[in-house]
Amino acid sequence: MKKWDLTVNVAGVKFPNPVIAASGVYGFGEYYTDLYPPSLMGGISCKGLTINKRVGNPPPRVAETPAGMLNSVGLQNPGIDVFIKTHLPRLKKEANVIIANIAGDTPQDYAEIACRLDETDVDMLELNISCPNVKKGGAAWGISTEGASLVTKTVRAVTKKPLMVKLTPNVTDITEIAKAVENEGADAVSLINTLLGMRIDIKTRRPILHRNVGGLSGPAVFPIAVRMVWQVANAVNIDVVGMGGINSAEDAVEMMLAGAKAVQIGTAIISDPLAPLKIIGGLEHYMDINGMKRIAEISGTVRPH
Repeated sequence: MKKWDLTVNVAGVKFPNPVIAASGVYGFGEYYTDLYPPSLMGGISCKGLTINKRVGNPPPRVAETPAGMLNSVGLQNPGIDVFIKTHLPRLKKEANVIIANIAGDTPQDYAEIACRLDETDVDMLELNISCPNVKKGGAAWGISTEGASLVTKTVRAVTKKPLMVKLTPNVTDITEIAKAVENEGADAVSLINTLLGMRIDIKTRRPILHRNVGGLSGPAVFPIAVRMVWQVANAVNIDVVGMGGINSAEDAVEMMLAGAKAVQIGTAIISDPLAPLKIIGGLEHYMDINGMKRIAEISGTVRPH
């Protein structure tokens, strides 16, 4: 019997620990299995899925920034049918909780993917209504209460799966978006997705990214993410999963104190593929030195001045 209980519950789904690989960076896990079993993490949020295969944006589509990175990958993925046939069976054998991250240009696109996944054994859906790299859909749906509500309502009507909506920080008031998707049947929200940013090559005087702008992630966005998670957790009655610049166990604890039930790790995996395991080990150490038995006890326990 383990000394510490790292299990958490998000939208009725039990995770063996609160550390989830964020969508995009971890892909479908196939490139990491030589390093460690995916089952050591609480779960995996898979690469964003669309109806048909997408090759993504032209390069350059990644750029370094101080304490982070910009990306404009453009939802490169094999399409939903390939995922269901090829990747999902392997993931169900190798990993714990499988979250299917889905994206589309129209609410009907989201609904079509959700319908196909409803007959599979994925554990949860995560609606990517916030990706700033997609000219149609993505950012347009996530930056208004009307758009976010419409996509959530359309998907909720066609699936029985637990439904989590991934929120963009590129809005005036993220709590209004969170409350809007809660009202349309979302079981949880995850936040934050990337902030819109830009880098310019001073020699060529051209943007570094081919699409000019991209999503900023990494430690630089962490304080913004903590603030938004705290605001949303105090505005809704559904579960919150926190992400955005988490780089250590201390960061994960801070995010959970702000109100997150679990955390997603993204950019940290690029610089250190073992980051999720180090964070899990760090959480156990934190519990040990603080005399804790259950990590879930800390969620939302920050004491504001």
